Amino acid sequence: MEQYLIYALGFFAQGLFGARSVVQWYLSEREKKVVSPTLFWIFSLCGSSLFLIYGLIRQDAVILLGQTISFYIYVRNLQLKKIWKIIPFFLRSLVLFIPPIIIFLAFRQRIHFDLGSDSALIVGVGIAGQLMLNCRYLYQWYFSEKANESLLPLGFWIISAVASVMVVVYSIYRHEPVLLVAQSLGILVYIRNIIIYRKDYPASTAPKS
Repeated sequence: MEQYLIYALGFFAQGLFGARSVVQWYLSEREKKVVSPTLFWIFSLCGSSLFLIYGLIRQDAVILLGQTISFYIYVRNLQLKKIWKIIPFFLRSLVLFIPPIIIFLAFRQRIHFDLGSDSALIVGVGIAGQLMLNCRYLYQWYFSEKANESLLPLGFWIISAVASVMVVVYSIYRHEPVLLVAQSLGILVYIRNIIIYRKDYPASTAPKS
């Protein structure tokens, strides 16, 4: 029963990530161009908070490392959206302390990469995929700061698609259902955004990203 509750937490967190993709996809289809809606970043921050807890419970250092990197980029995008200051100061302060608290608890539990009988190559693929999925937000952050607005450039979606395939391979090998379902569905959204982006910006006029 406890195991099912843990998986339920993971799936709920991934459900929030899925919701952000559905909202972004829907609005992009409606606008006929790739957009970066506020709800995308709100769902991202909520999902990341819960997935950090899931990673702590599962003692998965790959999840903890990846989510910590992207967490504060979600916050930065909400700042660029002029939404962050609307949130009460106490709640903002509480949210900002979530990753440090989780990491502190992880060190207390001495979480480490327990490869066991797993293939080092497959684990390496999983780590690289997770890092790419979260470091893509560094890429996104760079372009957003450059434009002084929240953007989701073409490169963001290409990195997302490649990284998701890597994480799916890792998930199948490790029998990790949460990551498997989430990333398998995510690939469809990433590919669709690449198609929309290419239609919106023909190859000859597409901005460099």
